[in-house]
Amino acid sequence: MLTLDSLYQAAFALNGVARQTDLIRAPRMFPDNDVYLKTENLQLTGSFKLRGAYNKIFRLSAEEKARGVVACSAGNHSQGVALAAQRAGIDALICIPDGAPISKVEATRGYGAAVELVPGVYDDAYERALQIAQETGRTMIHPFDDDDVIAGQGTIALEILNTLPEMDTCVVPVGGGGLISGMAFAIKSLKPGCRVIGVQAAGAASMRHAFDVHRRVALDRVSTIADGIAVKMPGEKTFEYCSKYVDEIVTVTEDEIASAILSLMEQQKLVAEGAGAVSVAAAMAGKTDLAGRKTVCLVSGGNIDVTILSRVITRGLMMQGRQVELEIEVFDRPKQLAVVSALVASLGANVVSVEHDRKTDSTDLQHCMLRLGLETRNREHISSIVDAIRGELGYRCTIL
Repeated sequence: MLTLDSLYQAAFALNGVARQTDLIRAPRMFPDNDVYLKTENLQLTGSFKLRGAYNKIFRLSAEEKARGVVACSAGNHSQGVALAAQRAGIDALICIPDGAPISKVEATRGYGAAVELVPGVYDDAYERALQIAQETGRTMIHPFDDDDVIAGQGTIALEILNTLPEMDTCVVPVGGGGLISGMAFAIKSLKPGCRVIGVQAAGAASMRHAFDVHRRVALDRVSTIADGIAVKMPGEKTFEYCSKYVDEIVTVTEDEIASAILSLMEQQKLVAEGAGAVSVAAAMAGKTDLAGRKTVCLVSGGNIDVTILSRVITRGLMMQGRQVELEIEVFDRPKQLAVVSALVASLGANVVSVEHDRKTDSTDLQHCMLRLGLETRNREHISSIVDAIRGELGYRCTIL
């Protein structure tokens, strides 16, 4: 079981290994509230996972270290184990699904670990890692359901309370539950009145579902851009800790996550992956009460796949009303595009794409369809443009 002593021992073990990340206030993102960001996206390997992995490896016996370790992950845990093993001078083998991004595979190799690509998904890699552990005697480093790993993650809360002892709400991403278990235990042990709020993606809300039915149940499927917390079933230990120490679990949508990633980049100059941004998404979307409270949102990781970054930014822009596509039914005759464009320009929007289509469902053969992509200021700006097209020009206009 966890104890405060085990967390302090973990903090001692991590001294000089893990970076003590900054706690920064975010007045531009939350001008009316006192919100701080714990920037674990700036941790070594780009994620908090190094903390738990190193603490687990540090506490192995000499015999266990000699046999080496094995782990499975498609992302942050693999890099955390690889670097922790390198720092400890022991052999590490990481099982990674063969469909994982090449950048994450190479990053894991770059920290000195051997990699075995396993056909299939995470569950297949997990089963292969268990098989290797049984056959070779390597120690399995579980990504979340292990007390030593949980204690390592809990050192983040010790740092926060040391820097901001008056914190009264902490918002934490939740996947399998290792991170929030350690943090919630530390917070409730040292400051019982502080609220601990967990956040999951709506498409992978396994801990939230477990809270609702009071038992662990495996989801049939998970689907979210927050791949780092896409876990079908929480851990046995972590469910018990969360049930005891976590006040509430909330969920956020894909659009809310994308909007949070975009806001962190623009307003705080921080790159966050989907899993790392869900805490900020919950605060931005009003999923937790911020008024009159000192709130800390944990940005748990920054290893976003650059191949999807442009899509995430586009989705965030649309969520914030700064990009929109309009479909306008106009007369099929000269100068109609010029008329519409002039009106849009006069209202301060920028046309970024144009599509003209004569194949419409309209019964009036004199009409055609005009689709415009616009850069706008906000949702109110979009509404004023749509109202002007309908009112001043008399055209049917819909938001796609």
